[in-house]
Amino acid sequence: MTGGLMQIGEVSERTGLSLRTIRHCEDIGVVASSERSAGGFRLSTEAEVRRLALVRRMRPLGFCREDVRDLLELLERLPGGAPLPASDEQAHEELVARLRKYWVEADARCEDLRRQLIEAEDFTRSLHGHLARLVEAGNTADAEAVR
Repeated sequence: MTGGLMQIGEVSERTGLSLRTIRHCEDIGVVASSERSAGGFRLSTEAEVRRLALVRRMRPLGFCREDVRDLLELLERLPGGAPLPASDEQAHEELVARLRKYWVEADARCEDLRRQLIEAEDFTRSLHGHLARLVEAGNTADAEAVR
């Protein structure tokens, strides 16, 4: 695509989101395609791809649409590496507090997912144990039938 614009298929490949999810994100205002091709196809910029990638990373943590929008807006307001002027100290502290809130929440949700994964792996091991015993019992019966 010329000018760094990407069609929705490439955006899907780069973000791991389905075409349907990308369209939904546009419909609800989480991301807006910059332009349309002559044929009417959505064209997205690198910045929009980054926004969609963030949506993809937040999804397994169960953040709601409002949280996604708020965090995207918050990240857009962050300074680009340079400290904010002294007159913006209060705004800076607000950004830090809001970003910290999301970090704490994401960290807690990750910990919950880790606990769930441990439980799921324990369940899977128990199924494997049951299967192994069943297979072994079948092999023993087969061996006795051969004798």
